[in-house]
Amino acid sequence: MESAYKLDDKSFDYIYEENVCVPLKQKGTVRCNVYRPKRAHRSPILLTYGPYGKDVHYSRFHPESFAEVPDEHHSPHSSWETPDPGFWTSHGYAVVRADEVGTGQSPGVLDTMSRGTSEAFFDVVEWAADQPWSTGKVGLLGISYYAGSQWRVAARQPRGLSCIIPWEGMSDYYRDRCRHGGILSNTFISFWWNRQVVTNQYGRPGRAARGWGFDTIEGDLPEDQLVLNRRDQNDDNASKQYRDQDYYASKEYDMADIKVPILSVGNWGGVLLHLRGNVEGYLNAGSKLKYIRFITGRHDLPFYSKENVEMQMSFLDAFLKDEDRAGWSTGEAPKVGITLRKGNVGYNDAEAEKQYQQRFENEWPIPRTQYTKYHLTPTRQLVESPDTFEDSKLSYRAPGSLQSQQKIEFLTEPFTTETEFTGHIVAHLCVSCTSSGIREPSEIDIFTTLRHLDSKGQEILYTGTVGDPVPITKGWLRVSLRKIAESHPRNTPWHPHREYLATEVQPVIPGEIYEVDVEIWPTNVVVEPGHRLLFELSSGDTQGAGLFEHSSEIDRPRERLEGWNHVHFGQGRENWLLMPVIPPVSGI
Repeated sequence: MESAYKLDDKSFDYIYEENVCVPLKQKGTVRCNVYRPKRAHRSPILLTYGPYGKDVHYSRFHPESFAEVPDEHHSPHSSWETPDPGFWTSHGYAVVRADEVGTGQSPGVLDTMSRGTSEAFFDVVEWAADQPWSTGKVGLLGISYYAGSQWRVAARQPRGLSCIIPWEGMSDYYRDRCRHGGILSNTFISFWWNRQVVTNQYGRPGRAARGWGFDTIEGDLPEDQLVLNRRDQNDDNASKQYRDQDYYASKEYDMADIKVPILSVGNWGGVLLHLRGNVEGYLNAGSKLKYIRFITGRHDLPFYSKENVEMQMSFLDAFLKDEDRAGWSTGEAPKVGITLRKGNVGYNDAEAEKQYQQRFENEWPIPRTQYTKYHLTPTRQLVESPDTFEDSKLSYRAPGSLQSQQKIEFLTEPFTTETEFTGHIVAHLCVSCTSSGIREPSEIDIFTTLRHLDSKGQEILYTGTVGDPVPITKGWLRVSLRKIAESHPRNTPWHPHREYLATEVQPVIPGEIYEVDVEIWPTNVVVEPGHRLLFELSSGDTQGAGLFEHSSEIDRPRERLEGWNHVHFGQGRENWLLMPVIPPVSGI
């Protein structure tokens, strides 16, 4: 293989090495770019490994976003969702940016998020630690894909890996990303695959002409070969439904194997992609030193804000330079940092969101949480003290979609005192399905949403992943996958744990009533006096789904879902939301 190696120590403020070859233990080679401080003999390393193209400039990948990134993070080699070489080399760090196997200039089969991907990442980490210009300490820092991959490679414990900062990155491929409650989240996977991944496949013609990096060093590949050289996530996720199928099982790892210090950063607005993963990774990693911070805003810009970069550098300096200014290495730093979403500041307005206050805690979930049941009533209310109801039901059509919403809503009375909800939510429901007169359904897909209404009944919306307006939070469940792993150590009253195995599929028979617990993603909201909460139950996506719809006709065929869905009330049939109420603490 031609290396096409190029070194430039004159054109930039840092030494730039292009297309450095990293041999893999299994077989093949990964190519990376290296950016090093000019005055340092040895430097600690910030490493990223991903499919978006080490040579695709941020301004080409997402020009609108790049225009909003602070100028100090603009350099000739700025790249989407990764640390900027110009900034970090000026602070004594080397930056290594690798093209994932099958993408950019790294040959091989494109198989994102696979076991092979993690194995290759492992090799790149150890290679970086062994370089003569390296101190031997490697840190991982990046957003989204460049965060999610950190959990998996850290569990393999590569030599030299010293700390990770997974910034808004899913840790559970099945539950966080692909199948929410067992239901395929297909539209984002399609958008992501077609725009951000396949466009950068190794051997794809015309990349340089499009300004999408450089043409492949070894030349273009014909389309039939490109197809053979990739595992299409659209096809794989649509055809595979359960965690014990090899497609998902091969991506599994044990979070307890992660031992390096962690700073997990989750975003309250990431209610359909990364938030759950940041919480689960924090809770279940085996690291002695682990921290979590909850932020707001879009998924791209907060990474580059002055205060967040200072936090990143403080953490990285502690473990990569032995310069600890905040007690990260001693455990004195607060374990949990929370942004409190109080008031209506609008959405997609970073300046306005600075009004949100910050608070630190030492545990998650917060130990003083008062888990409180808000009961659903046949009169469509949410109440803390329910009456006894005669047998009755509320019904809505199925299947619903973002274009044809089918739902019922339950509303609290106006709150009389300020009330904070921070933590995990569970919906307990008594549900059934019946025929609409066309065919007999054999499945129920439950979609839940929690919304915040002001004193005038207008919804307060928050900033979603791409700047879109989102509600407080969402949750899902496919009723045939309702079985809870009751003896699993992760299963708790506030967080039902499911294995989603093919061997655990249970029938859904029209007319039979099933009691189910729906996991709703963790959240924070401060409800002011006069405001209300609205709980929405639907048979498909509703407002706030954005890019993350569950609309696959393969996964949600009409013949399996069409009919009426019901919520049942009466003797022995309780329906409630378990809400995490946080009592005020004097002085906070």
